[in-house]
Amino acid sequence: MDFEFGNEDEAFRAEAREWLSGHLVGAYAELAGVGGPGSEHLGAGVRRAWERELGSGGWIGLGWECAEGAYGNRVGSLTQQVVWAEEYARVRAPGRVGHIGENLLAPTLIAAGDEAQRRRFLPAIARGEELWCQGYSEPEAGSDLAGLRTVAVRDGGGYRVSGQKIWTSLAGEADWCFVLARTDGRERRHRGLSFLLVPMDQPGRIEVRPIRQMSGTAEFNEVFFDGARAAHVVGGEGAGWRVAMGLLARERGVSTLVQQIGFAAELAAVIAEAVRCGSLRDPVLREQLVRQWAELQVMRWNALRTLGAAGDAGAPSVAKLLWGGWHQRLGELAMRVRGAAAALGPVDWSARAPYELDALQRLFLFTRADTLYGGSDEIQRNIIAERVLGLPRLER
Repeated sequence: MDFEFGNEDEAFRAEAREWLSGHLVGAYAELAGVGGPGSEHLGAGVRRAWERELGSGGWIGLGWECAEGAYGNRVGSLTQQVVWAEEYARVRAPGRVGHIGENLLAPTLIAAGDEAQRRRFLPAIARGEELWCQGYSEPEAGSDLAGLRTVAVRDGGGYRVSGQKIWTSLAGEADWCFVLARTDGRERRHRGLSFLLVPMDQPGRIEVRPIRQMSGTAEFNEVFFDGARAAHVVGGEGAGWRVAMGLLARERGVSTLVQQIGFAAELAAVIAEAVRCGSLRDPVLREQLVRQWAELQVMRWNALRTLGAAGDAGAPSVAKLLWGGWHQRLGELAMRVRGAAAALGPVDWSARAPYELDALQRLFLFTRADTLYGGSDEIQRNIIAERVLGLPRLER
């Protein structure tokens, strides 16, 4: 794909820069760089207000495949979406709390929902007013999602949902959750599942518990449903697996390039630390840092090559394998450049604050999960083997 930016793209870039310069001020500017992996829980209230600011500027929903303005959004070309993502990352604007609704649910509703659902939910997402979380993984159904046990039974014109979801990002802030649940108990595995839209404000029927991680933060949550009501099913009852797989295919796109800009900033921080510590004198460590830089360039070229391409069943899995391993190795390098000093925290420990970590230490601890969440490396390799190479399916 030719990714040269034309005159219209550069005009769009100038508009984006001007808007960000005029609006990323005050409390918003104070959250520069906050909200990514390892700090998703920070500044949630201000970041929610930032979503509404973005919505008022028309910057939510650029990639939605629908008529411009149909749901209160503006539509940008693929190159303009890349431009916006690059400019947003360049100024280190706050991590998005609305990205699940904008980049996962909205395209799913456009592709598989009905017009009433699109009219109900897309304008609120475009205005930055309603936040979403994703109810897929369960304690016994993570990478093997088809083994989920959450059930939904008919109740009048809707459903009552009971079960448990885990590793749910932003569940404490979200207004809604899209939940994959079993609506036909007679079916097994991927059959008999439905994709339901569940309001989170249901006291006594939905409980959110933060999961404390070894980094000391609580990025994820477990969510318990006890007869929670759901009035909307996307794609029809029993079509949940098809809808859910379509959504997972949308998880990687322009956002992959945004992620890589963040990776570049983290790599720069690790290199700066290596310079400060004098560890660049080690030729082996220096070679590892150069290799990290080169691999990041390859990931960018691969993302540009596959961006907008349809029908490549293996592309999302290849991308996940590439960035998961790369980011984990970067976390290891972040500790290696410090040597023994990497074990020391930035402040003295106390009984009230058992430990505090700096950014590079959080990077190391958080990246231990990169090859697990979002589909483990083993699952990604199975997908490539079965769907791309045509090898025999794994018996389950």
